[in-house]
Amino acid sequence: MRFQPSAPALPARPTTSVKAAIKATGLTKSFGGQQAVRDLHLSVPAGNVLALIGPNGSGKTTTVRMLSTLLAPDSGRAMVAGHDVTSEGQAVRAAIGVTGQFSAVDGLLTGRQNLVLMARLHHLSPAERQSRVGDQLDRFDLTDAADKPVAIYSGGMRRRLDLAMTLMTRPEVVFLDEPTTGLDPRGRQALWQIVRELATDGVTVLLTTQYLEEADRLADRVALLEHGRLIAEGTPAELKARAPGGHVRLSFANEAAASGASALLPGAYRADDGMSLVLPSDNSVAGLRSLLDRLQAAAVPVTRVSAQPADLDDVFFALTGDER
Repeated sequence: MRFQPSAPALPARPTTSVKAAIKATGLTKSFGGQQAVRDLHLSVPAGNVLALIGPNGSGKTTTVRMLSTLLAPDSGRAMVAGHDVTSEGQAVRAAIGVTGQFSAVDGLLTGRQNLVLMARLHHLSPAERQSRVGDQLDRFDLTDAADKPVAIYSGGMRRRLDLAMTLMTRPEVVFLDEPTTGLDPRGRQALWQIVRELATDGVTVLLTTQYLEEADRLADRVALLEHGRLIAEGTPAELKARAPGGHVRLSFANEAAASGASALLPGAYRADDGMSLVLPSDNSVAGLRSLLDRLQAAAVPVTRVSAQPADLDDVFFALTGDER
């Protein structure tokens, strides 16, 4: 869904004296008696990137929808770009850009036509429209495909076009709801670079993501939600300091060895490749030696060992649980 402001957009992104570009206090939302967001408090300084992470159903998208005025909160208050999302919704919508989980582009139009349509909805003058459309096509590497129908675009191209439309009027605050879902590694890297450029330009970004590496690389601060509640917040380094140690990855030559190690190490879980196990570790030399000695005594050969310090995956598993 796109928003149409009531007045022409300014040619340059306005500055704001608001210290917190996004501020939520006691934000709550329920659906059919089930609380999706519970007493949420957030504060994002202007020009910062905040990543919301959490399991599916943790309230990330509901939070974005409330902050972007798509949903009215049941209680609490939220300010975005200095405006109340409930009583000043039109002012909020004029100051933000929103990219949802699925690309909101028209496949029957060309890339250029999609951008022109967005420029018209925002009442840009013909000169501004032409300039901004050209700038966005160039910035998002879409110039060669500008006059081709979007229906033939790849997923990464659609995502870039979607974000180009979102940024047509230089918003102060941008909401990105799982922007890299479904993208290949190259497309993900391209969008990461765009987010970094936005932050450099002073744009405030709130993104939700299922990729913890994404949050680690992009965010100034990370907020972890579970069952609609904020259970941890801090810089990536601060959150990683809360995880117990790190983890060790053990690789095996065949299924029999991997299964044998799994039986010996009940705290381990299978990695995606099926031939590796990952288990918590304090990353000490003594701990690693004890682990390898145990496997050697059981005649379970290990082909490769790698020890890693705590990352956001460790934080995620350490802090999230099954209790509501």
